[in-house]
Amino acid sequence: MRSEPPVRPAGSVRPPDPPQEAGPGEPAGTGGHALEGPLARSLRSHPGLDGHVRVVALGVRDELADELGPDEPAPDEAAFAGNLGDRTTPVHVYGHQVVVGPSPGAGQPAAPCPTCLARRWQAVRPAALRDALELGSGTRAAGEWPFVTAFAADAVAALTAAHREREESAGTGPFASVHLLDLETLRVNRAALIPDAECPRCDRRTDDTAEDARIVLRSAPKEDPAGFRRRGIDAYDLPLEAFVNPVAGMLGPSVAPDLTSASTASTVGAFTLRSGAYLRESYWGGHTDSYARSVRVGVLEGMERFAGMRARGKRTTVVASLAELGADALDPRTCGLYSDAFHRAQETVRPFSPQRRIPWVWGYSLRDHRPLLVPEVLAYYHAPGGVQNRFVQESSNGCASGGCLEEAVYFGLMEAVERDAFLIAWYGQVPLPEIDPATSTRPGTRQMADRLAMYGYRARFFDTRITFPIPVVTAVAQRVDGGPGTLCFGAGASWDPEAALSAGLCEIATDAVKVRRRTERDHDRLSAMAADFDKVLVLHDHPLVYGLPEMARHAAFLLDEEDGTDRPPPRGVADLATGRPPAADLRDDLDAAVEAVTGKGFDVVVVDQTMPEQRDLGLHTVSVMVPGLLPIDFGWQRQRALHMPRLRTALRESGRLDRDLIPADLNPAPHPFP
Repeated sequence: MRSEPPVRPAGSVRPPDPPQEAGPGEPAGTGGHALEGPLARSLRSHPGLDGHVRVVALGVRDELADELGPDEPAPDEAAFAGNLGDRTTPVHVYGHQVVVGPSPGAGQPAAPCPTCLARRWQAVRPAALRDALELGSGTRAAGEWPFVTAFAADAVAALTAAHREREESAGTGPFASVHLLDLETLRVNRAALIPDAECPRCDRRTDDTAEDARIVLRSAPKEDPAGFRRRGIDAYDLPLEAFVNPVAGMLGPSVAPDLTSASTASTVGAFTLRSGAYLRESYWGGHTDSYARSVRVGVLEGMERFAGMRARGKRTTVVASLAELGADALDPRTCGLYSDAFHRAQETVRPFSPQRRIPWVWGYSLRDHRPLLVPEVLAYYHAPGGVQNRFVQESSNGCASGGCLEEAVYFGLMEAVERDAFLIAWYGQVPLPEIDPATSTRPGTRQMADRLAMYGYRARFFDTRITFPIPVVTAVAQRVDGGPGTLCFGAGASWDPEAALSAGLCEIATDAVKVRRRTERDHDRLSAMAADFDKVLVLHDHPLVYGLPEMARHAAFLLDEEDGTDRPPPRGVADLATGRPPAADLRDDLDAAVEAVTGKGFDVVVVDQTMPEQRDLGLHTVSVMVPGLLPIDFGWQRQRALHMPRLRTALRESGRLDRDLIPADLNPAPHPFP
């Protein structure tokens, strides 16, 4: 069926029209009359295939829809039975490309099905094609398919037979494979395929329940007692090709080294996720001193963001109002809300009301040892439902991954503590004790600070502990000559002050030179932001605007050494030590962190975001919330922290000041956190 107006993605060949009727020997809904003739006959009659072939056109319908299309076979149809033992091999066609596989079963405990492949394939397509399939009138054939030749049919048949033989003899590897044939060049490539837990055919999600939300913290001995990971990153089976490939990469089509980074061997990749009409590009990456290691770190970060954007392992089952749920639910007002002025200016974002019915997910209170319902939009920062359910736009704050649940919760809690302390110091304009990086016991830390100096930046560090004994370090790369790319900020938190300082240093070492380049390129746009903070709208605006020399005055409370304040000399890194070295068991480190936070009257609420794809690899992702701590927001008009009681009281309660802050005390400029 043709649909108007036609949509043709740049650089692509349109797939053939879906057929009015199935051709001889072709099941209904297989994807196109142009595939009949030599190709279909050859595939059905090839002696190595025994007729067990199904031809499907890609790019003809929205595979990412929640439900199967009306012409699609039922999930239990034998041709899609996958791990039930059927030997039918799917052959997918789009333009000049043929994708063979996945083979049924493929030796994996949770083998992907053809719909998994179609969904992953669509997710890495260009925006024009995705918009046509997901928002527009669809696609149509641009003309006769030019590859209906006996030679092409034989090539596809031979590849299909070889694919089946390889998959049947390859044993039980971690991932199934598909093979891509380019009919223009006859080049063949193999790609790994990770099953899609949200696939409507082989759905692996479970209903979200209070019982499943219960968390029992267990012993987690570390391989390295001095660290905070149960195992090193090399212990995990994270083959890059399974997560990043142009055919069906879960985390996008590619990953690239950032050759402009001055001090780290950074890598960057991206995947896209639809948010209403907007196709959001979500970046991930690693920032270490090795490109290979940065790729592995980046894959973990990519999966963490993939899991944190929406519930992929569980089905949300509770829709109710806070008034209906009562004590079984977390009151989102304790986590901060937007101002009335914001809602008047942004009428599409409805303010929270205790009577408003919204989706909730189950979390677990580590203080009260009980399941607790949490608004879905606080636990998953791109939860479905759009303006209907959203009253704030959360970020990935408090989301973390680990090789066990205890590890993920530890790092999520550290991030929540770190962001809270940074915001109190920034908006409260608190002069912080400086730390001398030359006192670090880690040679890599001293060397990285020296490399920044070679690029004209002074690496500075500040003790940002406010309420809790956990070491928090703010890192600043300060351009010595005051030119564009003036300031770059980062932070870290850890029971080990060396680890906290190193985390902040990695951020500024990676970003400083980028900020310089972006400031020069976007000078006019950033200057407009500096003149009107209401134009600071999204995440990247916050750090980039501080690349302008004129914005440095807003950080003078922290950086200026000639402001008349009598400042003590920098302290050593060891001076931040708490007296409790890292434990041999990560559970002990986590218990101490939870006790430090709950001992000040706060709760620690954990939502398990782990996807089945992560659990298969022994990985976990969580969102850790501490209601009452200051949340990080992006966009000047979205700063919940400015309206929360803690911003006024925290410095007095910690002994830094003898009074609460008043509005005139607050920093009038947006935070610079990246």
